[in-house]
Amino acid sequence: MDKRTGLPVVGMVGGGQLSRMTHQAAIALGQSVRVMSVGADESAALVAHDVQIGSHLNADDLTAFAAECDVVTFDHEHVPGALIKHLEDSGVKVFPGSKALLHAQDKLVMRRRIAAWGGAQQPRWERVRNAADIEEFAGGTWPVVIKAATGGYDGKGVWIVRDAAEAAQVVADSQTAGFEMLAEEMVPLRREVAAMVARSTFGQVSAWPVVETVQQDGICVEVIAPAPQLSASAAEQITAMAISLAHELDVVGVMAVELFETTGGEFLINELAMRPHNSGHWSIDGAVTSQFEQHLRAVLDYPLGASTSRAPYTVMANVLGGDEGGPGIDERVHHLMARWPEIKIHLYGKQVRPGRKIGHVTAYGDNLDRLREITSAAATYLRTGVLDEH
Repeated sequence: MDKRTGLPVVGMVGGGQLSRMTHQAAIALGQSVRVMSVGADESAALVAHDVQIGSHLNADDLTAFAAECDVVTFDHEHVPGALIKHLEDSGVKVFPGSKALLHAQDKLVMRRRIAAWGGAQQPRWERVRNAADIEEFAGGTWPVVIKAATGGYDGKGVWIVRDAAEAAQVVADSQTAGFEMLAEEMVPLRREVAAMVARSTFGQVSAWPVVETVQQDGICVEVIAPAPQLSASAAEQITAMAISLAHELDVVGVMAVELFETTGGEFLINELAMRPHNSGHWSIDGAVTSQFEQHLRAVLDYPLGASTSRAPYTVMANVLGGDEGGPGIDERVHHLMARWPEIKIHLYGKQVRPGRKIGHVTAYGDNLDRLREITSAAATYLRTGVLDEH
């Protein structure tokens, strides 16, 4: 408990942008967020007042960090399950718990659990150990998607193989050494959508509108809330499934369910995330309660806030790091604000590297085409310094 405020202290393991935006949400609630960061220059460590530098892979660091917190949560899935279990056994309140979080950490565990549960559809999949297993899974139908069971994100740990030779190359690649792998069918994809839900320790649930996520090179570049041309019945079924899955896995906090929508109209679960998620960033400006505030409410077992939209549509575009050149970032922000005063800018304080997510922009209203145009142009300008005059 924070002696100055009389309010609980939430510890967030990870100093990235999710932790930074959770810290921002906590300010309005009067909450104290304690951040565990691997370095002083990480996104959240630059703005939070209570930061412990340490490794999420070190039991002593985690134990010392948790000792000053009322509840511990995460901005990534990379804390080993055994260390989370150690905290739980020591009496620390950890949400989501180790048993739930495992389903976001290990794709094989997730696939098996969803298959046993039977409450949702998935792509055809199989655990594979070698190139022969992959070739047998393909059965002559290529391409096939190969995934590392653990450690993948933003397209990393995912390979598309088009024949047996490429399968053998992936298996022999040093990047896959030591990883369990699974093969998945390449589904006839129409688009990707995501359902964001929150669940408290009391079991209260809340859900935001189902969104469309637009991917390029394995990285999400745009989120549209709600997903356009998604029937009310389909949206209701997806939301009900996500809520049921949160109960089934005993998730506490925010959970994202990423899905493929096939050309045949099926919705297949792709991946899970049990933390604030890129597909929910739009909610900071576009929803009554953001995913970050809701995550805090959930792990503290406060009543959840309304997750309804503020406008018919909200569009979020990720700002990716570009090559050096053009005006500096401050000048770009200046010009962007002048040209599109309706756009909200969120920068993460991260060192710029090509393709790295360094921020996002958001706009909401009733003209979807216009919202997509201006958020895309704004994100491109922040990345390149080139302003599209049209």
